[in-house]
Amino acid sequence: MKFNCSTPKELMSKTKDLDIKMVDLRFTDMPGTTHHITIPIKFLNEDLFTNGVGFDGSSVRGFQSIEKSDMTMVPDITTAYIDPFYSEKTIAFYCYIVDPITYESYSKDPRFIAKKAEEYLISSGMGETAYFGPEAEFFIFNDVKYDSGSNFTFHEVDSGEGAWNTGREESPNLGHKPRHKEGYFPLPPVDSMNDVRTEMVITMQDIGINVEAHHHEVATGGQQEIDLEFSPLLSMADDLLKYKYVVKNVAKQHGLTATFMPKPLFGDNGSGMHVHSSIWRNGETLMYKKGNYADLSDFALHYIGGILKHAPALLALCAPTTNSYKRLVPGFEAPVNIAYSEANRTASVRIPNNYTSSPKAKRIEFRCPDPSSNPYLAFSSILMAGLDGVKNKIDPGQPTDINIYEAPADILAKIPSTPGSLAEALEALEKDNTFLLEGDVFTKDNIETYISYKRENEIGPINLRPHPYEFHLYYDA
Repeated sequence: MKFNCSTPKELMSKTKDLDIKMVDLRFTDMPGTTHHITIPIKFLNEDLFTNGVGFDGSSVRGFQSIEKSDMTMVPDITTAYIDPFYSEKTIAFYCYIVDPITYESYSKDPRFIAKKAEEYLISSGMGETAYFGPEAEFFIFNDVKYDSGSNFTFHEVDSGEGAWNTGREESPNLGHKPRHKEGYFPLPPVDSMNDVRTEMVITMQDIGINVEAHHHEVATGGQQEIDLEFSPLLSMADDLLKYKYVVKNVAKQHGLTATFMPKPLFGDNGSGMHVHSSIWRNGETLMYKKGNYADLSDFALHYIGGILKHAPALLALCAPTTNSYKRLVPGFEAPVNIAYSEANRTASVRIPNNYTSSPKAKRIEFRCPDPSSNPYLAFSSILMAGLDGVKNKIDPGQPTDINIYEAPADILAKIPSTPGSLAEALEALEKDNTFLLEGDVFTKDNIETYISYKRENEIGPINLRPHPYEFHLYYDA
């Protein structure tokens, strides 16, 4: 259940007879993990929406140092909903982070960054509303094991749908396991997860998320997709975090485990998050102009120009893990080519044309992001790159209306590629971030902290550890 309230008084009126026992306050760190604290319902009063609740910011990734660690989370009343998983009825809120003394907004709060991105769009005069629609893919496994020590490292996932299990003793093995790259929405029994996804969708709808469709995805081993209806940037980022929460918890209720890791399987498709976006003003889209290429307006073409120009830097925020670059490789529908095209899935920016001819549906689809990203940062950075293109009239060049995967070498040489690693993407962000600083949406401190965290806590530890395949390559050296 979701509440649509704008004042504490209105909320109190709607909740007084619901026998709510607890209040759950949630916020998201810079890498994208949501944290929470739970308090008794007696504290749900007007003061809560002014004074908030304190917490230790030094224990949150990318936030404060220990000598100035006190912080406060203040709930956003418009985000209230009843959590569908707690045993006692609990009302949940997403929060903004503020300084406990001055109550000024915290510059490293990802949700505040997304709010500023929406405000910048309006203040710039370039538009009024930025709509986003992500297609987040994920895997559902039956089992996952992983560990690492000084003398060993391993991981193993398993799925009743896995093509590797056609010969396993299952007492009995009933078959119908999709082959590698052949999981794209066959009927049950091959699609064994239809009812689980339906339960996820119904749960999402119960808490106010608008869902378009669900289906099995391309990979074997239980790859899935649930698509959301587009909505404004900040509310969509909130909804995507709720989406991931629902997916993981419904899976767990069925004795399954869900992951949004971009590339959990070798030799099959990874999980992306194609992000659709469009800009509107006064209830009308700014993306459409009949007669231009793909019926795109000049505004939309310049918006694409900005995304293509800044794509390497964007990927530090939109494909933000070392594992992301196991997905961004040729041959697995991954968009490694920085180009745009109509209805062409080999380009990093696609203009969909196969769903409806309505001008209101005109939008662009950035195909590089994946669901390991923090949606507040990913959506905000995409918007800022696109607006930089509009502001500076960046020409996206000619469209690339060919199968780029099969293009000859002389053509490929003219098409830039996405970064080959997180390290390369972070270097690109370090060099190209001025577009993010417009309107104080991101700050230098945001970017420096983010880059430092990724280098020290992800790239460094990965680089230090022997990889199991290195034993295959080098043990007999």
